[in-house]
Amino acid sequence: EVQLVESGGGLVQPGDSLRLSCAASGVTLNYRDMSWVRQAPGKGLEWVSGISGGGGGTSYADSVKGRFTISRNNSKNMVYLQMNSLKPEDTAVYYCRTGSRYTGNDRKTGFWGQGTQVTVSS
Repeated sequence: EVQLVESGGGLVQPGDSLRLSCAASGVTLNYRDMSWVRQAPGKGLEWVSGISGGGGGTSYADSVKGRFTISRNNSKNMVYLQMNSLKPEDTAVYYCRTGSRYTGNDRKTGFWGQGTQVTVSS
């Protein structure tokens, strides 16, 4: 059984930081591109950040550049998202998934976590 489990979300104030974690079981992540995507209230899925299999390549949506940092530890089969200077518009459910920015947002493709809620109060 393959599982991706996100954790680390919560309720914070603007300017605060959070670190999200994605733990995988039943699948090895070291050769896979990984992404974080999010879904804000009333909006569709938005790709946020991606990291290459070995961790040497990272990319970010314009809305989070300079504030978020994606990383991974393949020996622990985990992916992380450090979120700094959080804004109310960052409020969303954050999902960890396999694939890059080019993979698309089809939940039936690849492996997805259950999501973790991030709420940034105004």
